[in-house]
Amino acid sequence: MAIRAFGALAKRLSHKTALRLGAGLGFLAWLLSWEKVDAAERRCVRVLGVGVSEARRIVRESYKNHGRCAAEILRMPVLGDATDGLFSIHGEDNLLEAFEKGRGVILLSAHLGNWELAASRITRMGIPVEAIGAEQRDPRMTSLLFELRASGGVVTIGKGFDLKGALRCLQGGKALAILLDQDAKQKGVVVPFMGRPASTPYGPVKMSWKLGAPIVPVFFIRKENGINHDLTFLPALDLPPGDGGEEALKAAVTTCNDVLGEWIARFPGQWMWVYPRWASTVGD
Repeated sequence: MAIRAFGALAKRLSHKTALRLGAGLGFLAWLLSWEKVDAAERRCVRVLGVGVSEARRIVRESYKNHGRCAAEILRMPVLGDATDGLFSIHGEDNLLEAFEKGRGVILLSAHLGNWELAASRITRMGIPVEAIGAEQRDPRMTSLLFELRASGGVVTIGKGFDLKGALRCLQGGKALAILLDQDAKQKGVVVPFMGRPASTPYGPVKMSWKLGAPIVPVFFIRKENGINHDLTFLPALDLPPGDGGEEALKAAVTTCNDVLGEWIARFPGQWMWVYPRWASTVGD
């Protein structure tokens, strides 16, 4: 696979050079992916209310960011202790307070910044992290992603959403990393996401209610130099009690979506605009 060849090269280069190469490849993908880029720009205009030129800049930066992310993830086996020097950590007490309750912690995030590297960095804080397995179109890509996660100390739970594995993770007092900004189609609850109706997974809320596991939003944002990152843990979410039926569930999931949407709006050039987040609800 071309991605493995890129990984072999990235591991031989300096970190800075590898990220520059990743950004360049992301820019090249932006140039060549006309239809996907056009759709992403329209999505950006509708959601953020920006003009076409600004949407084009945001989507271009998004492609470059994901190129950098690819280089970082592929370099995870060789980063080791050097990983620590790439981060500034904020709100660590919010994570530790939730973790010390002993009920497991749900780490809530989005495809923003470099989410894979964030999970790896958290394991280096002494907190075991497991992540929901994401099926890729190419099974070889799925296997590669799981291998790279493991090299960073992150355990992948199954392929797709493995409810039993997720519950075991939390019952074992570990941290469960979940990205909620995905179209759940017929399996989600429709609530607003960045101002538009979106089918959203409700599993994290149900598990939090069932086990008493706090939901801690975490964001891993690339700094302006393109190399370093801010890792920020927010206070655990204050969700409505779980005895209010469908309305309580929608309110709780909306709370999750609101915090994700706020951070995406703050750092739009680091989100995955190419993904059709609202496809099953508004045909996006």
